[in-house]
Amino acid sequence: MPHIDYYFATLSPYTYMVGGRFEEVAAKHGATITYKPLDIMGLFGRTGGTPPPQRHPNRQEWRLQEMRRTAKKLDMPINLKPAHWPTNPAPSSYAIIAAQETGGDVAGLVQSFTRACWAEERDIAEDDVVREILARHGFDPAIADSGLLSGAEQYGRNLEDAVAAGVFGAPTFITDTDERFWGQDKIEDLDLYLSGKL
Repeated sequence: MPHIDYYFATLSPYTYMVGGRFEEVAAKHGATITYKPLDIMGLFGRTGGTPPPQRHPNRQEWRLQEMRRTAKKLDMPINLKPAHWPTNPAPSSYAIIAAQETGGDVAGLVQSFTRACWAEERDIAEDDVVREILARHGFDPAIADSGLLSGAEQYGRNLEDAVAAGVFGAPTFITDTDERFWGQDKIEDLDLYLSGKL
């Protein structure tokens, strides 16, 4: 049975645009998933990337155009300049880490946090937003508090694991054979690889 480590950031528009497509591919191949939310700004600093607000205006303008086109192609609503971006990604990431430990709809949780940021103008750093999203997906909202310490520790480890595994952006999917797929536009390639066609 294949396994995939999914490195992502709850602040990433491209993690948002993954939607449910990755989980559909994983299910098709019977693959298990470990969700690894990470500090994307910390990852940029560690791997030679530049945070979007610090990029040259040419790159910033292209990024917005690419996000608009991609969201339209995927038929997903998007606010290119959300009111609560950037915000603190730690609370939503800790919640996902705690939820994964208890089991349940982690995929839906990831999608809801990213949609809240990029399509619903909600601040995913706010406690009430985190708790409401947890409850909506069948998790006890109290895990946002009880999993705080372990979540913080795992969140830090996820960044270290990402750097060690060769990750430099989000979303990144890494198979148990160390094949790396970066970007929401590489899900089809991941499918082909798991099918033995790449």
